[in-house]
Amino acid sequence: MPLEEKMNTVYRLTFEWAHILEKSRIYQYTDLLYSPWRLIWRNILFGAARGVGIALGFTFFAATIIYILQGLGALNLPIIGDYIADIVRIVQRQLEFK
Repeated sequence: MPLEEKMNTVYRLTFEWAHILEKSRIYQYTDLLYSPWRLIWRNILFGAARGVGIALGFTFFAATIIYILQGLGALNLPIIGDYIADIVRIVQRQLEFK
């Protein structure tokens, strides 16, 4: 294998590694590790955003379930209807007190 071909291969591999490292943003990650206050601030913001998202998702889910239960309660099913009506009444009382 001629020397020029070896040099081209080394250059190509080095260029590919540099490109992969640049794509992985390893510099930004190490920069973040060396500034702990930025890391803490980011984690606080991301945690708050996650908490708000979970709260909104659970609210939507609970409202949908209550809506479905009210619809089932209106059907006057013998056993299930009374049970669902009790659940809906309890939830409505809790919402009135808040």
